[in-house]
Amino acid sequence: MQIGIIGLPQTGKTALFQALAGGEKAISAFASGQLEIHTAVAQIPDQRVDRLAEIFHPKKTVYAQVTFADIAGLDKGLSKKGLPGPFVNLLGQMDAFVHVVRAFENPAVAHSEGSINPVRDLALLDTEFLLQDLTTVERRYERLLESLKKGAVDRDLALKEKILLENMRAALEEEKPLRDLGLSPEEIKPLRGYGFLSLKPVLVVVNTGDEGKGPEVTYSHQASAVVHLSTRLEKEISELSPDDAALFMKEYAITELSRSRVLQLSYDLLGLQSFFTVGEDEVRAWTLKRGATGLEAAAAIHSDLARGFIRAEVVGFEELIELGGLNQVKQKGRLRLEGKEYVVRDGEIVHIRHSG
Repeated sequence: MQIGIIGLPQTGKTALFQALAGGEKAISAFASGQLEIHTAVAQIPDQRVDRLAEIFHPKKTVYAQVTFADIAGLDKGLSKKGLPGPFVNLLGQMDAFVHVVRAFENPAVAHSEGSINPVRDLALLDTEFLLQDLTTVERRYERLLESLKKGAVDRDLALKEKILLENMRAALEEEKPLRDLGLSPEEIKPLRGYGFLSLKPVLVVVNTGDEGKGPEVTYSHQASAVVHLSTRLEKEISELSPDDAALFMKEYAITELSRSRVLQLSYDLLGLQSFFTVGEDEVRAWTLKRGATGLEAAAAIHSDLARGFIRAEVVGFEELIELGGLNQVKQKGRLRLEGKEYVVRDGEIVHIRHSG
């Protein structure tokens, strides 16, 4: 899963990227023409993993991870003709967006862009995404009508798609993002190849600057959330040792880091959940889509486990903590045996029995 960090110039999106990466260098970088992308893998904080590590004392502890991409140069692509192809292709590859908007005075941009207005800045890219999606819908609609005339497609499936495209076009013409249509996973699946931008989940980060003040921003859309923070402070704290970070937070009267909240919100917006494997060698959080099955959980660990799947041995996190450990769970007969089709729940400890 990859989340693109987007925003206008001087919004602090690169500082946020560095904070989410934990103060470490980006794992990779790419530049070509207007495109400049840096990516980094961020660990998702999870107190359940911490607690399991305390119980099992593993040699290795692995948290769930999400990849963030800092997409620079997007502002250069904005024009009367819309977003250029390379940007559209790149943005279409993202699974979600973190959209950073500025809510503090910045002398470098104040004269050229006017007063602080995060709602206006948020709407600017939103509008570009809506227009791009509308163009994609209209092109696909025209091709579909042509195919129907020629009888070159399955008529029933094509008519279903025609109705869906008409609903999508109506929403976009009313300046509503596609994610507000509440499409089911079955409806969304065939659309993924088109890279619709307004269909992707969005976390709006309102950068309040060092003072931590700024206008409140609401964003009433589905698959969306808003968080207010200072990207510069979060970046500086992420680069400090735990002791120095505690002193820094005390000096600025910061009671809670927003970085963890951004990471967790990003994870949630992607429709992801974690299940765990535990033991003396390793405690690990595995990432799985909500609603996924035991067989899919096995495949997430290793394809061989899915091929030789016999059963899954499962216990909930809270139940394991309550009983004091895995041995106690087994002694009490509380370890459930589940098959391929059982739906994995967030926080379950899963052990796959397999042949071969």
